[in-house]
Amino acid sequence: MMQDCEKLLDEPGRLAAVRRYAVLDTAPEEPFDKLTRLVCNVLEVPYAAVTLIDADRQWFKSLVGLSGSEGPRHESFCTHTIKTRDPMIVPDATLDPRFRDSPLVTGAAGIRSYLGVPLETPDGYNLGALCAVDTAPRTFSTSQIEIMKSFASLVLDELELRQIALSDALTGAMTRRGWLAAVEKEMARGARRGTQAAIVLFDVDHFKTINDTHGHAVGDAVLQALTRRCLLHLGPADALGRIGGEEFAVLVPDAGLPEAMELAERLRRSFSDAPIEVAGQALRVTASFGVQGLDGDTGTAGSWLAAADRRLYEAKAAGRNRCHGG
Repeated sequence: MMQDCEKLLDEPGRLAAVRRYAVLDTAPEEPFDKLTRLVCNVLEVPYAAVTLIDADRQWFKSLVGLSGSEGPRHESFCTHTIKTRDPMIVPDATLDPRFRDSPLVTGAAGIRSYLGVPLETPDGYNLGALCAVDTAPRTFSTSQIEIMKSFASLVLDELELRQIALSDALTGAMTRRGWLAAVEKEMARGARRGTQAAIVLFDVDHFKTINDTHGHAVGDAVLQALTRRCLLHLGPADALGRIGGEEFAVLVPDAGLPEAMELAERLRRSFSDAPIEVAGQALRVTASFGVQGLDGDTGTAGSWLAAADRRLYEAKAAGRNRCHGG
C-alpha cells in the first residue's frame, strides 16, 4: 500500500512515464478517437476525451465535442483524477469548491458533471485520464462506471502497443524512429520553455571483431549487457535509443553540456572498467562517446544527432574509448 501511495506522489516519475510513452503532441489517431466517440454514444454525453497530464498543461490525445489541443493543467478536472486509483465522479461542478470557479464550468463549455478514469501504466503511474463530461448535473451509474473502466483499459492497450512498436526487440531501448520523435518533442519543449538538453551518442568499439570472433549470439548478448549497464546510470526522464547496429543515443533533458559530459564519462567507465561475462567468456568492451548540447543553431532532430555524430567521430579518431563534446 505504501509503495502504491509513493507512486501517486512521485510526480517526477509520473512525468518521466508520460515522456516515455512518446504520445504528447502527436497527431490524432483513429483507435483513440473511436473510443471517445463510443464514450459519448454509450454514456450519452456531449464531451469525451483522452487526456495526458504534462507538467503544466492538460493535453488531449482525443477530444470529442470541444475544440483545442490542450489547456492549463491547474484548470483541468483530470489533474485531480490522476491523484487516485479510482474513478473520479463530479455530479455537479457548480457545487464542488475545486471546480465551481473554473473557466471550464463558468465559460462556454458549461461543464457540470464529470466522470474520469485514470490511465494507469503497468508500473503504476497515472498518465492522464479517459473522461466523460456532461453539461447537466448527473449521477453516473455503477454500470456506466464499469464501462468507462473497460474503455480506459482499451486506451492503455493502445498506448502499450505504441510503446512496443517504439522499442527495439533485442535491447528494449527505443527504436531510432521512436527516439527521434522524442528528440523532436524535447526540442519543441525547449523552444517553448527555454530549457536545456543534450545528446550523448556512443558506439561500441570494434564490435565487428566481437561478432567475427565470437559469433553474433555473443554480440547480441554484449549489446544487451551494455544496455543494462547504461540504464543503471540514467535518470527517469532520460531516453535511451538504439540508433544503429551497435550505436546508441541518450537524450538528456534539462541538462547542459557539462552535465551530459559527466554522464558520458560515467557510462564510458561503466563499460570499460569491468568485463562482460558471456557464454563463459570475459570480454572487455569499450565505447566511444560524442556529446552535443542543444543550442539556438540546432535546426532539426537529425541535424542535432549529426552534430553529436561528429563529436563521436572525433573520439574515435583520437583513439576510441573516450568522450568528446561540443
